[in-house]
Amino acid sequence: MRNKLMAGVWRYLIGVPAILWEKQIEKSLHKVKRSTGFMTAEHRSVHHYVVRELPRLGRPMPPDLVARELALTPTRVTEILEDLEKHLTFVYRDEEGRVIWAYPVTVEKTPHAIAFDSGEQSYAA
Repeated sequence: MRNKLMAGVWRYLIGVPAILWEKQIEKSLHKVKRSTGFMTAEHRSVHHYVVRELPRLGRPMPPDLVARELALTPTRVTEILEDLEKHLTFVYRDEEGRVIWAYPVTVEKTPHAIAFDSGEQSYAA
């Protein structure tokens, strides 16, 4: 069953020829690389930290907390958050500059409540 795509049609599973889906995966990969090409290791570190810790914190995350935890300067964290927000993909901040959502989680109430095995509860962005 390796490298095989199956589609459910009514009560049947039908194999989809690889030629139909492999090109789509390749196109998607190029699109993702283009949209994330601006990110440095620091960008990824900040984004991953915020996504992981925002549900635990349960409230908007101030940049100085991120800076302290990742041993970066507050100025650098603010620059990174601005860059991530500018690309309209990864974070959104409130008027005080605190992160309120980092895809795919948010501390703002949405119709998409989620709960983690560790007990944290959040909302999906």
